[in-house]
Amino acid sequence: MSILNKKLTISILILIAIVVSVVTTTILINNHNPDANPNLNPTNNSEDSINSKPKTETKKMDKIYATINNKKYEIKLENNSTVSALIKELPLEVSMNDLNNNEKYVDLDSSLPTNTYSPKHIEAGDVMLFGNNCLVIFYESFDTSYSYTKIGHIDNLPKLDGGDISVQLSAE
Repeated sequence: MSILNKKLTISILILIAIVVSVVTTTILINNHNPDANPNLNPTNNSEDSINSKPKTETKKMDKIYATINNKKYEIKLENNSTVSALIKELPLEVSMNDLNNNEKYVDLDSSLPTNTYSPKHIEAGDVMLFGNNCLVIFYESFDTSYSYTKIGHIDNLPKLDGGDISVQLSAE
């Protein structure tokens, strides 16, 4: 084997080693942090995940309260990145508009991370994110074909019909 062939062979072996190293490192990083590559993220908004309930993180979140008509309601939270980001935005005072006589909504100033799924059925008291910045509180139960990111649920929420309302959101 000539010296040129030996140098070429060594160069090819080094190149293969570098490529294997980069691929291995990328796989390890993505397995540790699925958000690093949305194509490898199991909660990415693919058709499979749209029709299934979102996976949640195990970290315990703070409590969020919604004060509506001078009454304070606890929002039982999901454990996900949307809730974590929303908590960082608190406290908030928003005017929520009525839509379809079943929900109050507000477009937030900032976008939140999403983990959408199609719940098929909305329960009165569900707190959801539509898109990446539309916060929705549902006060009537109904079937739906839309996709949302679940934030939480308010037990014993009264009917909130009658137009727009002011809501104060706070974390404790």
